[in-house]
Amino acid sequence: MNAPAPALEVGARRWWALGAVMLAVLAVGLDATVLSVALPTLATQLHATESDLQWFSSGYLLVLAALMLPAGLLGDRLGRKRVMAGALLLFGIASVACALSKTPTEFLAARVLLGFAGAPLIVMAMSALAVLFSEEERPKAVGIWAAVNFVSLPIGPILGGYILSHAWWGWVFLMNAPVALLGLLAVMLLVPETKASQTPGLDPIGVGSSAAGLVGVTYGLIEAGQNGWGSATALVPIAAGLLLLIGFFRWEAVLRRRPGGRPMIDLDLFRSRGFTWGVVLLSVATVAMVGAIFTLPQYFQGITGVNPMGSGVRLLPMIGGLILGALPAALLTKRIGPKLVIALGFAVIGVACLLGASTTLLTSTAFTATWMAVLGLGMGLAFAPAASAALSQIDAEHSGVASGVLQALTKTGGPLGAALFGSALSSVYQAHLPLAGLPAVAASTMRGGLAQGLAVAHALGSAALTHGVQSAFVRGMDAALLVSVGIAGVGMLLALAFMPLTTAAGAAVPRDPGAEVAGSGPTPLATGRIVAATAKQLE
Repeated sequence: MNAPAPALEVGARRWWALGAVMLAVLAVGLDATVLSVALPTLATQLHATESDLQWFSSGYLLVLAALMLPAGLLGDRLGRKRVMAGALLLFGIASVACALSKTPTEFLAARVLLGFAGAPLIVMAMSALAVLFSEEERPKAVGIWAAVNFVSLPIGPILGGYILSHAWWGWVFLMNAPVALLGLLAVMLLVPETKASQTPGLDPIGVGSSAAGLVGVTYGLIEAGQNGWGSATALVPIAAGLLLLIGFFRWEAVLRRRPGGRPMIDLDLFRSRGFTWGVVLLSVATVAMVGAIFTLPQYFQGITGVNPMGSGVRLLPMIGGLILGALPAALLTKRIGPKLVIALGFAVIGVACLLGASTTLLTSTAFTATWMAVLGLGMGLAFAPAASAALSQIDAEHSGVASGVLQALTKTGGPLGAALFGSALSSVYQAHLPLAGLPAVAASTMRGGLAQGLAVAHALGSAALTHGVQSAFVRGMDAALLVSVGIAGVGMLLALAFMPLTTAAGAAVPRDPGAEVAGSGPTPLATGRIVAATAKQLE
């Protein structure tokens, strides 16, 4: 039997370990934002078609969706530190493969490999918050996690835009490798190894049905964003995915009742209002946020005329607001409870998006920066306590699979938001395009989006047409932000109606992150140390 972890792991070391985990989170976030900046360059350097470019993003998202729950199961079985370290190593290798790709097929294969690394990194990072921190500390840790997640939004375009302007395009992806390597070293040195004391069952039927269901829903949402909600390529995968997920939960219920059955997930989690509504509200907040993330880069580049790097710089007010909201959210949650803090966050999001929906072609940069900062503040207030409320119901024993459930459900918010806001923006944009007198080919091209509309206007040398295209886009952006206002309102009402005033920890006592290593249970000495450490933390 292994000796208990040193006392340092109960105190300061957990915050150093959090820093190591956040490097892994930053590596994944940088890759996602850098790709969007690099797509035009990839089209020329790799001779990639529009379909290739779509699959560079979609392929990664689909692998991510498929592996969320299996990644959590793997961490619980093999050890979360081990899985995270292996994923970081694979992430660095895949980043190098992206940079050295010569064809679209090679690049897509490298992106799929990144998905295989990204899923365990995302899930194990969330699991670490549940394992390392007590319920009292967790809101602060989650605030840091939320801030790091969103810091990558401007850093990716800023660094990526600079590199694309001054160096070989491959460095855009190679820069992820040293971040992954640094994260690997930090994880190996600072993060304690933990895993379930009783090895979870593999449950191949549960793994297969959950992965296929999440892939179906995610793929359908991606197709809805590209081809519209009436497309069979969107509706059929969504319906099939939902049926598979329903079948997955029914199968888990059967295993739970069967003598000797070992279900993949603990369905009792969903009996907790803190977990269920924490996950739901995280998903709603993600959808509401996507309205701004989906439209702002296009607005900055197509309306104000800045390059991708400048677009990233202009996202900084939102990130500053998010940090101002996420970090103090722990103190607010302690004083007034998660229900009111989350509801306040959604109210602030709604106000910010309502201000943003008044944007015109004459709107000043200062006004845009102001409502973006307010939006970030609301996002921080909503995200951190919602995530903390869900995590408070997860014990260290099954933190991997439970974190996988949380991440799998919330990650669908991105594609869903993109589909919703893409539809709203596109329909209003197309309705206000000045197409009268234009050739049919030009009119059809302009309907494809802002970039295509501006290209046609510039080719025709018409300043009036350029103004018309920009005006139509701004109207569409305002409509998308109004949808965000409605979603934020729904989130606020759900929080007030269903979120508990307080949340109770899933385990009676916060777990010592070093007390269960290599499959051993907590020793009496370790249990005594947990109680003593917890009492000290609560003084």
